[in-house]
Amino acid sequence: MSTQRIPGSRPARPDDNPWVVSTRELARRPGTQRTVTRTVPAPTGDEAIGLVGVIAVPDGSDVDLDVSLESVTEGVYVSGSVSARLEGECSRCLDPLSDDVMVRFGELFAYPDSVTEETTDADEIPRLLDERVDLTQTVRDALVTDLPMAPLCRPDCPGLCEGCGERWADLAPDHGHETLDPRWAALRERLPSTE
Repeated sequence: MSTQRIPGSRPARPDDNPWVVSTRELARRPGTQRTVTRTVPAPTGDEAIGLVGVIAVPDGSDVDLDVSLESVTEGVYVSGSVSARLEGECSRCLDPLSDDVMVRFGELFAYPDSVTEETTDADEIPRLLDERVDLTQTVRDALVTDLPMAPLCRPDCPGLCEGCGERWADLAPDHGHETLDPRWAALRERLPSTE
């Protein structure tokens, strides 16, 4: 399968991905450290951060990273914080909701041919690739772990009326629906109306 190149464009490089950070200046010198602060666009589509349809970081919205990279014997330890805007809907009343979140994270990225790389499975710990770390999955894991499984617009949200589907917060205090057991329906037809 051949890749067609658009005239005037250049092939994508890892440096073009704002989620990828170079560790070249750390050069396997334990104790060497650098910080990176940047705003990157949230991944989109299948790569989106969050619980799609429940609460997530909107596609392409700003994600603020404040990261420290430290060279250690087995790799580069990346720690810091991520801040983002969340949007979703209340799990009780289905109203739209939004919130700002800030989460701290820490992750070791193993050097190629290190003891850590040789003794762990590929999905257990991330690896450095061409002296770069890709923060996408690390940030996604940190944010998703912190998200509520059932977000609420407010802690005491009463939800929806199961009879009519209206928001309880918008209904009168005496709102209700008469429900009749179907086994008694025939009897009701025989009784005189009280209206």
